[in-house]
Amino acid sequence: MTAPAPHRFRTAVDALYCLIATPVFCMVMFGFFCPLILVAPTLALRRAIGRSAVHICLALIGQHLRREAMDWLPDTPAMVVANHASYMDGLILTAVLPARFTFVVQDGAARWPFVGWVLRRTGVSFINRGSVREGAQQTRLLMKRLKAGESLAIFAEGTFDDARPGLLPFKTGAFLLAARAGVPVVPVAIRNSREMLGGGWKGFRWRPVTVRVGPPVLPGGADRVAVESVKQQVRNWVADHCGEADRQNTLAEAA
Repeated sequence: MTAPAPHRFRTAVDALYCLIATPVFCMVMFGFFCPLILVAPTLALRRAIGRSAVHICLALIGQHLRREAMDWLPDTPAMVVANHASYMDGLILTAVLPARFTFVVQDGAARWPFVGWVLRRTGVSFINRGSVREGAQQTRLLMKRLKAGESLAIFAEGTFDDARPGLLPFKTGAFLLAARAGVPVVPVAIRNSREMLGGGWKGFRWRPVTVRVGPPVLPGGADRVAVESVKQQVRNWVADHCGEADRQNTLAEAA
């Protein structure tokens, strides 16, 4: 069956944009800004370069990040929890969050060629979910950093499914960390990043992306019931604002 003419036209426009925008973004980001980050002498400067780099590279390819309700971000230590639908999400949050936020990602990213080195230089914290002992040590370190006044940002799904849209179940670790450190959890919904880069495409499509911050939720305790309550409250808010279907119920029904 032949696709409708408007759909074929949109696909052709997307393909043309992809051929132009993808190499421009990659050349400027990885050819100029990433080496600059590697040689910058201080963490503050490296993070400032990273934040500016994302804004500049997106502007060069005509992309725009819309930020909403940023006033919800507290000035005090906090745990930002966001959905994850694209490889662009980390860069998107880098662009919109203050530089005081440290990202927490799976340790596999540390072994990515070149990119892993850049991530280390920007102060990213890695967590090893494959080793109970190492993961526990890293968790204790993160808790100390929260109590010492740092703020963290994490993708609570732990991963994303490029082929199938939808919000996956949240892992408990971030919420338990926040509860034990006594800091609020701030929900963040990233909308349309999968359409920008993902969903079967290996390059960029022109799509406006929105980052919306939700009201902070202060855990009422560190026991299992209190932590699960905060996790569900935060996840419900993200599900309502991220623009993707909720796959938690679908997965539960399939099981």
